[in-house]
Amino acid sequence: MSEIVIAEAARVVIDSDRAIVEARQQGRQLAIKLGFSPGSATLLATAISELARNILQYAGEGEIVMQLLDRGRDQGLMVLAHDRGPGIADLSMAMEDGYSTSGRLGLGLPGVRRLMDEFQIESGVGTGTRVRVAKWNCM
Repeated sequence: MSEIVIAEAARVVIDSDRAIVEARQQGRQLAIKLGFSPGSATLLATAISELARNILQYAGEGEIVMQLLDRGRDQGLMVLAHDRGPGIADLSMAMEDGYSTSGRLGLGLPGVRRLMDEFQIESGVGTGTRVRVAKWNCM
């Protein structure tokens, strides 16, 4: 990933359902400002919402940070989702469709990976989880 971060655009502490909505709305607004189509902006907002929901559900609190990216003619939005929760015991299983420790559908992380152009995840049991995703608006 050879992009340049040009600005931190938004930071939302995820500690309630209201904060999830705020992060989603801010991400969609930033995507529209970057020239993403309304459909692409909605997909990006959906990914942000999934990441924020995971933070609230599994860690109780964390943060979503959105940063503007520049890669020559292409601009994008990077989303960092991180928490200091219990971490993910089995990352490979967590990335499988249908796997869930909460009884839900198990589409969150695999779905986010499919919606975004770039996806990285790090997690340690007892130290939390950090997900970095990016979506590019290629000119």
